[in-house]
Amino acid sequence: MTDVPERERFEARDEAGTLAGVVTYQLTGSIIAYTHTKVDPEFEGQGVGSTLARAVMEDARTRGRTVVPICPFLSGWLGKHPEYEKLVARSTRKIK
Repeated sequence: MTDVPERERFEARDEAGTLAGVVTYQLTGSIIAYTHTKVDPEFEGQGVGSTLARAVMEDARTRGRTVVPICPFLSGWLGKHPEYEKLVARSTRKIK
């Protein structure tokens, strides 16, 4: 996985260099909002999305960033991986 800051995304590529998937983001100071995860149809069902999710969360942990998971895929993935909960900004507002 590679961070491509000029495109505001992390990229996952296979051994041949083919783009397998991306996670897009917006970075403001130490807050990173992951906005979208996309896996190329050729690579679906091979764990690319989960690999990307784990990699971007480890990157955030290493860099001391707070994560805002806007992407539905990443939000769902985080629900199954409580080890990253301390990195995630959660809303405290109650919806009426």
